[in-house]
Amino acid sequence: MDNGNLEGISPKLAVIMIGTNNSGTNTPEQIAEGTTVIVGQLRKKTPKTKILVLGVFPRGETPADAKRQVNEKTNAIVSELADGEHVFYLDIGKSFLQDDGTLTREIMPDLLHLNEQSYTIWAESIEPQVAKLMAD
Repeated sequence: MDNGNLEGISPKLAVIMIGTNNSGTNTPEQIAEGTTVIVGQLRKKTPKTKILVLGVFPRGETPADAKRQVNEKTNAIVSELADGEHVFYLDIGKSFLQDDGTLTREIMPDLLHLNEQSYTIWAESIEPQVAKLMAD
């Protein structure tokens, strides 16, 4: 974003889903700080753009997974970026999980990366919010 990639454009909506790659080495506070910086850059460089920040997706098989816990704590912090006017937050993580909170390999084969089924879940889960924000 600092190298001109946003010059001359003014998208109506930016959807951000970042942070899971940091969950093995960074704290939730550090990950949230990075997200906050990116949201700030988007606000500065494209002030008319609405920003939909997605919660970091779950990873690991169970709720006890350390990286999943980092992501959940990150989400709690990042959710506070939402102002309801320019920045919006949506956590669709539960859409990937079983009722007992487990993540299956049918949804994410390595319990991290998405497959065709989970990309469909992602798209269908955010579509109503994207449609609403694009209509405003």
